[in-house]
Amino acid sequence: MRIVLGVGGGIAAYKVASLLRLFTEAGHDVTVVPTEASTRFVGVATWEALSGHPVTNSVFDDVDQVRHVRLGHEADLIVVAPATADLLARAASGQANDLLTNTLLMARGPVLFAPAMHTEMWQNAATRANVETLRSRGITVLEPASGRLTGSDSGPGRLPEPEAIFEAALALAAPASDYISPEPLAGLLSGKRVTISAGGTREPLDPVRFLGNRSSGKQGVALAAAARDAGAQVTLVAAHMEVPAPAGVEVVTVETALDLREAMLDAARASDVIVMAAAVADFRPAAVSDTKIKKRDDADDPVISLVRNPDILQELVQERAASNRPQLIAGFAAETGDEHGDVLAYARAKLERKGCDLLVVNQVGRDKVFGQDSNSVVILSAAGAGPESVSGSKDEVSAAVIHRIGSELGRVVPHI
Repeated sequence: MRIVLGVGGGIAAYKVASLLRLFTEAGHDVTVVPTEASTRFVGVATWEALSGHPVTNSVFDDVDQVRHVRLGHEADLIVVAPATADLLARAASGQANDLLTNTLLMARGPVLFAPAMHTEMWQNAATRANVETLRSRGITVLEPASGRLTGSDSGPGRLPEPEAIFEAALALAAPASDYISPEPLAGLLSGKRVTISAGGTREPLDPVRFLGNRSSGKQGVALAAAARDAGAQVTLVAAHMEVPAPAGVEVVTVETALDLREAMLDAARASDVIVMAAAVADFRPAAVSDTKIKKRDDADDPVISLVRNPDILQELVQERAASNRPQLIAGFAAETGDEHGDVLAYARAKLERKGCDLLVVNQVGRDKVFGQDSNSVVILSAAGAGPESVSGSKDEVSAAVIHRIGSELGRVVPHI
């Protein structure tokens, strides 16, 4: 794959050398285009040595090759890291005052920005508006990491680790899913805000014990990555997960069902799509002990009383109706059949009861779904479309779900 690696003028430019190494060791042909300011942090000789290509940032070098046109046309992928506030602003306004911004204007393939800057700059209204503009055009702008910045500052604005950028970039250029669909993921949800819940909630019994479930968070993480690859701005509300969150999404961590409820209702107000993929505990202990519950020979075994947790999916639907919000809501149903009905019978009843637009149904069990790398689901629609069966890796299932969301999103109207 032919990659153009744009390097912005920030202190984090030194980390991009590791990103370049990841690309070249994976067999990709990389042309580095640094801004003039970035060469004050990492010199041209470094980029030439690591890429094996001549490096320039001037539109007047190799004029006979028309580099400012050719680079963008021939690139299968353009990655910009670190993407400074200045570079984001110039890209959003369509400026073409150096080789990198010219190349961005000529891009035919996917483009990914990995921002890095001080927290105040990232959170400034001007920067946020520029990011929104770029995302609305189908360009992927990762969320920066949080952590130590220049000097003693700390907060959101740190460049994501090279491995995370590498993963997000390759997923954007060639989505991990092999799911066959009539359209690619890229751009399917451009300009949309998507909130996805993942993982399993934990309900404390005492300071060391909790009621939990077997959810690993793998399916929710795969959904977040697929929505990101589709061009959406993604918020992942993460309960307990056994896998890391994907790069390029905002992460809100929660523990209990009540925590999850608060985070989802808050995020829903600005979301175009809500996907409830978390395994939420139906019940929680009525009382939580301040001290560890002791096992005593001279006392009766404790009796734990449970109370019902709120139905978050149903609340989200009710909030949508109350606010007249044009929003698509998808739920996940982990079901088991019994003598009263099969999995799909319970799922259809749940879809009607919850009032959501889509319900993704899977049969669960000790060796099914939870913690596995594959899944088999049926997607049910309240709009009347027939059920859609999808089997494969959780990446493939996620691609199918995001495609179904994209196809139904155009029919979403205010719910009153």
